[in-house]
Amino acid sequence: MAAKIEATLPVQVEMIPSSGGVFEISVDDTLVYSKKATGEFPPEFNIVEQLQQMMK
Repeated sequence: MAAKIEATLPVQVEMIPSSGGVFEISVDDTLVYSKKATGEFPPEFNIVEQLQQMMK
């Protein structure tokens, strides 16, 4: 997913290792998605679209 985000948007993705199945996406300290909260990984296209909307 990081590669898709970087290929689509002019951003640099920072991956921070974690444990316990935590997968979160944040932009400037704003939580965009949390697998911990939803219980599932997000569809890649949804995240890219959501990030595109945030950058407008």
